Amino acid sequence: MNIIVAADRNWGIGKNNSLLVQIPRDQKMFREMTTGKVVVMGRKTLESLPQKQPLANRTNIVLSENPKFKIKGAIVVHSMDELMEELKKYDDDDIYIVGGESVYRQLLPYCNTAHVTKIDYTYEADAHFPNLDELQEWHITADSEEQTYFDLEYVFLKYERK
Repeated sequence: MNIIVAADRNWGIGKNNSLLVQIPRDQKMFREMTTGKVVVMGRKTLESLPQKQPLANRTNIVLSENPKFKIKGAIVVHSMDELMEELKKYDDDDIYIVGGESVYRQLLPYCNTAHVTKIDYTYEADAHFPNLDELQEWHITADSEEQTYFDLEYVFLKYERK
């Protein structure tokens, strides 16, 4: 499975259920990588999307502890066991974990690839991604040239589990 995330210097990923910053090239890369694939997210991440709707042209799987939660256009699961059973229906390489923090933390052990947009800035964040640089089993296998969006610098990194 894959994880895809944009994180700041301190691995911050969000504040008040919103992204820290929206970078058009990052959003384009996200669309290109996940279109036609399976995206897994928590309910709060779904509710942070435009019109609070599932992402178009993808199989959306939403993890919610609320047994009454339903959303048109998405498969809703209510436990990790139920999620893992649902994910057996898909090719591992086609699955992308897209957030938020608790879903990332729960599913990172099952992932072998992490696509990280690393932003060279520190934001005030209330949600964080695990620091892959401190986890011995993860290493960078690809990186882009430095990108710039106005005065913001960032790189696209690919981490793989050893």
